[in-house]
Parts: sequence; structure tokens; C-alpha cells
Amino acid sequence: MSIHREGYKILIFGFLSLLVINIIAAILISDLVLLRWVLGFASLILYVFLLFFFRLPARHLEPDPGLIYAPADGKVVVIEETEETEYFKDKRLQFSIFMSPFNMHSNRYPVSGKVKYVEYHPGHNMVAWHPKSSELNERSTIVIETSGGKEILVRQVAGAVARRIVTYSRPGQEVRQGDELGFIKFGSRVDIFLPLGTEIEIPILQQVKANKSIIAKI
Repeated sequence: MSIHREGYKILIFGFLSLLVINIIAAILISDLVLLRWVLGFASLILYVFLLFFFRLPARHLEPDPGLIYAPADGKVVVIEETEETEYFKDKRLQFSIFMSPFNMHSNRYPVSGKVKYVEYHPGHNMVAWHPKSSELNERSTIVIETSGGKEILVRQVAGAVARRIVTYSRPGQEVRQGDELGFIKFGSRVDIFLPLGTEIEIPILQQVKANKSIIAKI
């Protein structure tokens, strides 16, 4: 277990901010010992949460061209046929994973292949489980073409709390199943758009883990 690099600045800034707040509180309310202890305890809990949020567990896997792995930790909230309007512009099978603030937020490549398309879109900050969040929220779309010629679209979607999507993908890049695709800071969602007829292995509302849960077969 390690700390994700996207959390370094936030953790340093958070530590210094909480330290200053507690020092000022100790000076201004030196006679209110109980209140100082409560503030100190609350600061500790908040910082432990930040450490927990930016955790980066080791998740290694051996790539398998016949399998699609979950790209994120969280709960499956959508499995349905839908019109994908940005890249494919036709009907696809949408598989969506909602990540709460308590889930690990590193996103992984569900398949190996070549990155065909990467596009970032600024947008609204609706709750991530809202059906329209995939189209209206801040989001980043990545399309990977597998060695077998199948195109898989992965979309990082910001939620009501998230304000920062990080995507490491670049067009033309060769990527390996299980490697890191990006990171979303605080509650969010990841959508995968698959060819119609794809065999889904996970039922709706089930918890999945990136690089651990097999969600479909190609």
C-alpha cells in the first residue's frame, strides 16, 4: 500500500493548514481544553480520511485479451443498452461504476491495446449516479482498440464533490491491461461502453474492484 502521487500536494497543504488551525486555536482558546481536544481529534480524523482516500494498493494482473476487468472500485449502477453520442454514435452496452469517497480512486485500463481517442470535456457537477452525468458532467473519454480490433470506450465522470479529473492516456499510446489510466479526486463514476452482445459477468448493484473483478468477456 502506498500513497498516490495525485494526493501529495493536497496532503502537504492539508497537514500544514490543520497544523496552523490547531496552533491558532491553542493560542486563542487556551483555557478551553475540551474544545481544543475536540478540534485536534476532528483534524486527525480528517487527515486520516485524506490518507485513506489517496491510498494506492498494489493490484497486479496478467493481461488476458479475452477478458475485460473493472477499471475502478465501486458499485455497478448501470448495465443497459444506450446511444453513445460522442465517439461511436450508435448503440452500445453501457456498464457504469459509482465510486464513493471511500473507494480507491485510481482508474485502470480494462483491456490492453492502442489508445485511439482522448477528449476532456468541462461540465456540470451533478451527482455521479444521475443518468445524465455521463453526458453533462466534467468528463474525460478514452477509446482503446484491442489487438482483436474491438474498440472499448472508458469515460471518467466527475461527481457533485469531484472537481478534478486526471487522465494519463494519449492518442497513439500502447497501453497494458491493469496499468493506471488516471485518477478522479473525490466521489465520481466510470462508464464503459462495450459492443452490443458483450457477455457481462457482473450483476447490477454488485461491488467491484479495479484489476480484480472481471466484468465481461470479449
